[in-house]
Order: sequence, then structure tokens, then C-alpha cells
Amino acid sequence: MVITISRTYGSGGRVMGKALAKKLGIKFYNHDLVRMLSDETGINEALFGESDERLKKSYFGTDTDWMKDPEPLPPSSKKYSSESNLFRLQAKMIKDIADKEDCIIMGRCADTILEGRDDVIRLYCYASHDNCVKRAMDVCGLGEKEIVKRIASIDKYRENYYRHFTAKALSDARNYDLCIDTGSKSVDELSDFVLMYVYVRTHGCLPGGLKAEDIKL
Repeated sequence: MVITISRTYGSGGRVMGKALAKKLGIKFYNHDLVRMLSDETGINEALFGESDERLKKSYFGTDTDWMKDPEPLPPSSKKYSSESNLFRLQAKMIKDIADKEDCIIMGRCADTILEGRDDVIRLYCYASHDNCVKRAMDVCGLGEKEIVKRIASIDKYRENYYRHFTAKALSDARNYDLCIDTGSKSVDELSDFVLMYVYVRTHGCLPGGLKAEDIKL
């Protein structure tokens, strides 16, 4: 089972994902994917960051050719370190990881890269603006004005990065199996909720003999 998590900045999706991975006893992949890609391809890790920076300035248009032609270019190609090929390399690594192990993968269009697989659960975490601001302030230690600007900037980048490579909207609920408002519960409660969902998806029933009629709303 592979769980992909997309999220808005400040929603706590990353923290919840790490807690969920710990409870499930599986690996959690986030920024370490870039380091792994660098080690595997020999491409300097900084180039992946530079690629992200360039994409921030080139939101127009889409690059979805990788869906029809996913194979990365060979190292001998002059375009080996191009944004398009870096994404293909990343997509290939995500697919390879999903084939080998149960894990949680944060962002990086993993939900679309692994689309159509029965062993993938796609989550989207969001929260109200006020909740995101408060959580980000607690984590970053910055003032409210700085955090508001950071949230707007990062959310815009994530939305445009996702649209650039998938031609879809990151916040569109139709892209996911489960959308979670993370502002109403603690990290522990949220991860337990997802655990319940994973159990139902993998076993076809509620855990411990619990029946739907036993749940009081």
C-alpha cells in the first residue's frame, strides 16, 4: 500500500504523514527523494532546486508528455538535466519505490504518477486560512504578515507546479480518495482517522468487528 499526500502549506499534512508512517511502520518520503535522485543519477542535488526555481517563473503552459512517454532521457542527452527530464526521473523513482515497498510519499505529483493503481490511497490535506497561519507561525516562529505572504507564495507555487505537470488543479477533490480538513483535530487523531480508512480500504470492513450501525453520530 502506498499513500500519497498533497496539501496546502500550514495544513500539517507533512506532520500527519510522518505520524501515520510511524504508526504503520513504513517509510516516509519527502525531500529525501531529491537526494536519492541525485545519488542515483549523478545530477547535482542543487540542479533540482534550480529547476524548481525556474518553474516558479514559468507557470504558463503544461508539460504532460511524460504521461505518454515516461521513459527518461539517457545521461548522454543534452537535455538530461532539463526540467522535463528531471520530472521523468523523479516519476520513475516514485514508481520504482511504489513497486518495491509500502510507503508514504509527500507531494511531487505522486498521486497522478501512480494514478490507476489499486494499491494507492491518495490524500489531500487542507485547513482554513486562519488555522494554516497559526500552525505555520508556531512552526516557523515568524510574524503573521511574513507567514501570510509565505502561505500565498508556497500554495501558488504548489498549485502551478502540479498544474504544469498534470494539467489538473491541485485542490480539485476529484483527484483524491480522501480529503481531510486538518484544522479540527490533533495530529494523532488525524493519523488514527486515516488508519481507519486504510483498514477499511484494505480489509473491506471496519476493524475489531465494529459495524456501521454501532457508530453513533
